[in-house]
Amino acid sequence: MATDRLEAAADKLEIMQLSATYMRGLDRLDGELERAVFWDDAWCSYGTYEGGPDKFVEYCMQALKIHGSNQHMLGQITVELEGEEAFGEVYYQAYHRIQNEQGEARDMFISGRYVDRYERRDGIWKIAYRSELVDWVRDEAAADDWFADSPMILGARKPDDPLYNREAMRKTS
Repeated sequence: MATDRLEAAADKLEIMQLSATYMRGLDRLDGELERAVFWDDAWCSYGTYEGGPDKFVEYCMQALKIHGSNQHMLGQITVELEGEEAFGEVYYQAYHRIQNEQGEARDMFISGRYVDRYERRDGIWKIAYRSELVDWVRDEAAADDWFADSPMILGARKPDDPLYNREAMRKTS
């Protein structure tokens, strides 16, 4: 009984990590990372895109590269295991720095859920079906001019983001 519970917990953690990896791929414009969470025969249903994962990742990278920055946050994740298959609901909020037609910086926030089906094949969980449901959107003028003179370390995209510099992370006092 305890072993079954531990295996179920491990399966759920592995499945939850798929969404975290997916979000990192989007934010860092790392298409290989985003693609790695899908089975080759997966179906992606986003309303603006319907089809397989290869073209979907290409679609995402093209859409996001014109943004100044992006940040995707995960909320609650519910996973229901059914043998070698699982079903999930993943809440998210996505921030996008965009420009309007007049060239003004805008902050667009999208909040919604992914409704997923996962499959375990040869001991590995990946997404077999993902649909995106949008619950609300907010668009407002950008409000972070103070960053221009800030000494803060700013995030970037692959390969320039500090995430990809493991040697810098080994620095000690």
